[in-house]
Amino acid sequence: MADEPDPTPTDRPDASGDDDHRADGLDLARAMVRGAVSPGSPIARKRRPPGRTTPRARRGSQGGMSGAYPDERDPQLLGGEVGRLVDQRGWGLDLQVRGVFARWEEVVGEEIGAHSTPETLTDGTLVVRTDSTAWATQLRMLAPTLVKRLNTELGTGTVTAVEVLGPLAPTWKHGARGLRDGRGPRDTYG
Repeated sequence: MADEPDPTPTDRPDASGDDDHRADGLDLARAMVRGAVSPGSPIARKRRPPGRTTPRARRGSQGGMSGAYPDERDPQLLGGEVGRLVDQRGWGLDLQVRGVFARWEEVVGEEIGAHSTPETLTDGTLVVRTDSTAWATQLRMLAPTLVKRLNTELGTGTVTAVEVLGPLAPTWKHGARGLRDGRGPRDTYG
């Protein structure tokens, strides 16, 4: 008797008389599921009427968890979210204008860009500051060409006029003290 090997789980006779016993326990799991949803089980009695969905688990006040298909609760790509934010806030034109200001030399040309700087774009009027009065005069003559170039970049009708300003004048106020209504420097160079 000690020489006889132990029977393997598939060789053992089943106590319940079921001949298709599986060693991996799958038959036991199937039997448990069948027993859990038998006609008299509590789960079967709680069935909902057709057309009514089961309630989802709530996360805060926004609703349940995301399902198998994408929806607004899923993580979104940053580019899409930024684009949606720009559209909602109406920042599209402002971003385009700032983009043109950043690429000023590329848009107007290297030589003009080296001697001028865009300051603002308000109600279709672009204000440009130059580094000398000679460049201010030159840019005033090129204003119609500049308007065309900017409208091709930003869209037709965005820029209607170009206001060209010369360099900022130097200040003669130095130090902590000064005179009100003083006439300024006159014969100090003489």
